[in-house]
Amino acid sequence: MSETRRLGKPPTPTASAPAGGEQEEGLREESSGETSGDNREPGVGRTIRHYLGQYAVVLVMISLFLLFSLLKPDTFFTTSNVEAVLATQAVLVILAMGLTVALAAGEFDLSVAAIVGLSAAVLAFLTSVHHWPVGLAIPVVFLFAVSIGGLNALFVVRFKVNSFITTLGSGTLVTGLALGITGTTTIGNVPSSLTDPAAQSLGGIKLPVYFAIALTLLLWFTLEYTVWGRHLLFTGMSAEAARLAGVPVARIRCTSLVLSAGFAGVSGMVLLGQTGAASPTYGASFLLPAFAAAFLGATTIKTGRYNAWGTLVGVYLLAIGTTGLQMLGATNWVSNVFNGGALMVAVAFAVLAARGQQK
Repeated sequence: MSETRRLGKPPTPTASAPAGGEQEEGLREESSGETSGDNREPGVGRTIRHYLGQYAVVLVMISLFLLFSLLKPDTFFTTSNVEAVLATQAVLVILAMGLTVALAAGEFDLSVAAIVGLSAAVLAFLTSVHHWPVGLAIPVVFLFAVSIGGLNALFVVRFKVNSFITTLGSGTLVTGLALGITGTTTIGNVPSSLTDPAAQSLGGIKLPVYFAIALTLLLWFTLEYTVWGRHLLFTGMSAEAARLAGVPVARIRCTSLVLSAGFAGVSGMVLLGQTGAASPTYGASFLLPAFAAAFLGATTIKTGRYNAWGTLVGVYLLAIGTTGLQMLGATNWVSNVFNGGALMVAVAFAVLAARGQQK
């Protein structure tokens, strides 16, 4: 797992030692231009390869957008389509940001998709069926989601069960609980106080998009400029080294899993606001794209590290690709093929770019 986290990390360039021995002045002058040119060119080449590797996913995203805009200018390259792509991915952006926190700490959280479905379904159940006030139902559902993260943390950190196994089991458990609470039917007729904010726009962009970007900014600031963020990344790179350095590793790991579940809970509530209906199984389709976006994010911008802006780029690369292919006439199953294929290709590209830098 450590290899995945450090994937594509650019090596530090090493300076070559100056040549020893005396040389004739004329020989030095005659060869100075060629020598300096030879020294500069490899440095320029390394710099280009470094930035190509660092921003490969960004370049792929831009290239796909331009390609589909040329192929479908009347449908893809339109303001309404751009606004729709931004809005429909807001839930995935929030979910992937929480998952980025867990992955940065070195933990997998496979329960996030189930928590999305649970949060949406339970919030709809409480407000639509039992007519709870929205102001009371939202914090209850959020605490429910966070408690699942706490349960994951208990098994992973206290009982030392592998996070992959733990969250796979808890995700299945959560889906079963949600089905038991709300039943198998889709719940609609939710209060307008949930759906109206999600439908409102500012400058043509839906409010959930601004909310998702705000959480991205918050995560970026936390990882880059806070002690907790540095401890999180240090723990993910080497938990034992972090522990020996005095980092509260157990607390960091617990917090990362709780935050991952909390973000998933928020995603579910935003999803309900956008769709106006919910079912416990609604979140299942978000699992692969969320992981794909987070892993893609680790190969760009802050190469070798899970980072907020990289994850955001990963989300919209996948969205642009699947939307463009569907507009070209591809069937719905192509989204899974594209998500998995894009992940494999991007990670392979980052590895090759990193190897090229080492030559």
